[in-house]
Amino acid sequence: MLELADVHVRYGHVEAVSGVDLKVEPGTVSLVLGPNGAGKSTTLKAVAGLVPLSSGSIGLDDEPLSGLPPHRVVRRGVALVPEGRRVFAPLTIEENLRLGGYTAPRAKVRETLARVYEMFPILNDRRASAAGLLSGGEQQMLAFGRALMSEPKIVLLDEPSMGLAPTVVDTIIEKIVLMAESGIGILMVEQNTEAGLDIASEVRVMNRGQVVFAGPAEQVRTDASVLHAFLGDAALAEG
Repeated sequence: MLELADVHVRYGHVEAVSGVDLKVEPGTVSLVLGPNGAGKSTTLKAVAGLVPLSSGSIGLDDEPLSGLPPHRVVRRGVALVPEGRRVFAPLTIEENLRLGGYTAPRAKVRETLARVYEMFPILNDRRASAAGLLSGGEQQMLAFGRALMSEPKIVLLDEPSMGLAPTVVDTIIEKIVLMAESGIGILMVEQNTEAGLDIASEVRVMNRGQVVFAGPAEQVRTDASVLHAFLGDAALAEG
């Protein structure tokens, strides 16, 4: 289980994340919602070791992650799929995937690569193609596959549906469900509220660096006034 306890992150004199508590259980999807600048992406970066904590703690299965550099966070079992996918465009699909497994033994990489190709057949079909030639949805699947190459216990997803057509979003959501069904815990930041709520078990709403709502997704799905109170009509209409 991933656990954040009273996490604070500062950028200079600005506190971007203020006292965040959350837990992500294996095989579940935890959704983080909120307006731009709420601290959502910074929270994911803190878990991934990309920004330091000013106070608080982050742990996975009772082992501390706080203070570890990103490559050691990956070795502990956490992988980040960043906003905008950030694939290595000149490299082939397979080269991108193998980079995701750089912390694993070579024999293990072959096994994991086979599983990734099974989950994402389109990547297998085009494994020798340059990543930059893929569509946005295909690049997102490549980013998912690259994260899975480290055999993570937790995957952090930052806006996985951003910039994708509605039909492609459906496919991406299906792949996220498959990852969760395999036992991976998912912590997902997503502006497409409807798509996120369809698969989430827990929801956190952030505003100005703080969690202003925490509860089961079912409560939000059945009582839209919860999100109206924190995000307004515009956010609920997204997606």
